[in-house]
Amino acid sequence: MHETNGRTMNRRDEWNGQAAERPGASGSPWTVARDGGRPERSGECPHAATAPAAPEAPADGCAECLVSGGSWRRLRWCATCGHVGCCDSSRGRHAYAHHEQTGHPLVLSLAKDEDWAWCFVDEVFLVRATPAADTAREPGH
Repeated sequence: MHETNGRTMNRRDEWNGQAAERPGASGSPWTVARDGGRPERSGECPHAATAPAAPEAPADGCAECLVSGGSWRRLRWCATCGHVGCCDSSRGRHAYAHHEQTGHPLVLSLAKDEDWAWCFVDEVFLVRATPAADTAREPGH
C-alpha cells in the first residue's frame, strides 16, 4: 500500500475513489470500487456479500508485531476470522501473510482516515455502499 494525493492505494492498483454504480450485493454494506487503471477488474466480488460493516471492537495492534515487538504503519482486519495484521507498507506485511496462509479473502482497513476493504482473491477495492457511521478504528502506534 502507498499513499497518493491523500488516498491510500494498493501497489498493484490505481483506485479513483468512485464506487461502482450499483448497490452492495445482497444488502452488503460494501460495493466494488471502479478501478481506473484496470477497468476490466471493476466487476464483481462475491465476497463483498459476506463482509461485515466493521469489527466489533478496536484492535490493539498487529497480532504478530505485538508478539515480536515489531511496529506497523496501518492495520487490516480479516473479515473472515477477525485477525488483525499490518498493511503492505509495514515491514511485516502480516495481513497479506495471513491471507496467504488461510485463504481468507477480505480485509478491512482500520485506519481512521480510510474506509475501504480489499479482496485479495478478486483484487478489487470495496467501498461503502452507504456512508458508514464512525466506527472503532486503529489506535495510534
